[in-house]
Amino acid sequence: MSQEITLIAGLGNPGARYARTRHNAGFMVVDVLARRLGVQQWHERFDAQLATCDEAGRRLILLKPMTYMNLSGRSVQQALSWYRVPLDRLLVVYDDVDLPFGTIRIRLGGSSGGHHGVESIIVALGSDRFARLRVGIGRPRDGRDVTAYVLTRFTPEEEERLPGIIERAAEAALTWSREGIVKAMNLFNRADGGGSRALQR
Repeated sequence: MSQEITLIAGLGNPGARYARTRHNAGFMVVDVLARRLGVQQWHERFDAQLATCDEAGRRLILLKPMTYMNLSGRSVQQALSWYRVPLDRLLVVYDDVDLPFGTIRIRLGGSSGGHHGVESIIVALGSDRFARLRVGIGRPRDGRDVTAYVLTRFTPEEEERLPGIIERAAEAALTWSREGIVKAMNLFNRADGGGSRALQR
């Protein structure tokens, strides 16, 4: 029997200019996953940075598309096709302005919610039936254009909280991979930032 393969794709924009911006929350989560799973090396494949490891008896692929956000689907589709990953073993991690800062949500399917990276993936795959892990970044309070806002850096106060939020999102991704979407939703889809108990295990 072939080993089950799981793909977790974190969305963001490449380059130092965007490294700590709100739109790169997906990259941040995948980087934490890589650290926790002992990833030693990244490879350049499928217009992306890609790493593989064994996790809980499965082969896990971590993907960071380097195409810029609006073309993320090209990279994800290539990796899915090459490794023959079924849609139910794909998790896409990305920022969401419609969630308050620090909130995370997991769901299966649905629209892109205006997120161009997710929209690109839906178009490239011809389906929206994949799991998503959304990391809330909140909307601008000063009326700024959302497109410009997502490319800004976090405030000093947000930066203090950010490591814990990203760690919690990484734990949610691992729970999804190991125990399924229902368990992950039950643990982490809580307004109070649920999942702290899972982090202590």
